Amino acid sequence: MTDTATNTAAAPASPSRWKDVWRQYKHHKGAFYGGIFLLFITLFVMVGPYIWTLEFDKLDIRAKDMRPIYTALWDSDAKVGWNHPLGTDNLGRDLLAQLMQGGRASMAVGWTAMVLALLIGTLVGVLAGFFKALDGILMRFTDLVLSLPILPLLLVAVTLFRERLLSVFSPETGMFILIVAIIGVTSWMQTARIVRGDVLALKEREFVLAARSVGTSPYKIITQHLLPNVLSPIMVSATLGLATAIITESALSFLGVGFPSDFPTWGKLLSDAVPRMTEYPERVMLPGIAISMTVLAVNYMGDGLRDALDPRIRGR
Repeated sequence: MTDTATNTAAAPASPSRWKDVWRQYKHHKGAFYGGIFLLFITLFVMVGPYIWTLEFDKLDIRAKDMRPIYTALWDSDAKVGWNHPLGTDNLGRDLLAQLMQGGRASMAVGWTAMVLALLIGTLVGVLAGFFKALDGILMRFTDLVLSLPILPLLLVAVTLFRERLLSVFSPETGMFILIVAIIGVTSWMQTARIVRGDVLALKEREFVLAARSVGTSPYKIITQHLLPNVLSPIMVSATLGLATAIITESALSFLGVGFPSDFPTWGKLLSDAVPRMTEYPERVMLPGIAISMTVLAVNYMGDGLRDALDPRIRGR
C-alpha cells in the first residue's frame, strides 16, 4: 500500500453537517439554555399532571385565596397550605394544576398553529419562487395579507365562526380548531417570503439546471433538490412561528375570546388575575413569567439555529 493510500485510510472521517450544526448550536449559550428550558416547560405541562394529580377544575371554597408557600418567608400571617404550593384562586382551584393545564393548551395551540403556518408558507414560497407565472399573484396576495391588521381580523373571525364550530364540536375542541386555524392562516407570510427568496437563488444553481436538462419533472426538482436545501430557514421560521402563536393565543384568551371561561390557558389565567393583582400579585406573575420565559427561550433557539445553520458562521 502506498503512502498516499495509507494516509487516506488513516485520516479521520470528516464530521457530518448535523454534527457541525450541533457543535455551533451548543456554543450559543442563549440557544442552548433556551432549548433546555423549552424541554423543561414541555415536560412540566405534559408529564406534570400525571405527577401532580389534583384536578385543575376542582372547587374547594374552604381553601380559597391561599398564597404560595414561599410567601410565608416574609409574611407570617399569610394563608398557605402545603397541599397547594402555588396557592389557590378565589374559588379554591389549585394554581399549580391550572398552570400545568393552561400550559398544555397554550403549547398545543402554539405547536399546531406553527406547523400549519409552515406548511402554508412553504407551499406558497416554493410555488412563487419556482413558477414565474405564479410569482406575481402569490406575492401580491402575501403583501395583501401582511397589510391587514391581524388582531382585529382575529377578533372578527372568532366572532363569525365560533358558534358554527361549537355546534359541531365540544367547546374546547371547537375553539382549539378555530384558534389554530386563525393563527396559522395569519402567520405564514414571513415563511413564504424567506422560502421564495431561497428558491429563486437555488433554481439557478448548477444541480437544478442539470436536473432540468435531463428532463426531471418540476415535482421531483422541488421535493428532491429545493426543499432539502431550504430546510434551514424553515426550521428558523418554525421557532419564531411557535413564539408568535403562543403570544397570539395568550392575547386572545386575555381578551376573553379564546377558550371557554372554565378552561384555563396561560392568557386566561392572566386575565382572571388582573382584577385582584394588587392583593395577589403572584397570580399575575406566574402565568406571565411562563409566557415570557417560553417565548424568550424559543426566540433564543431561533437565533442559535440561524447561526448554526448558516455555513458562513458555522465554519468559523
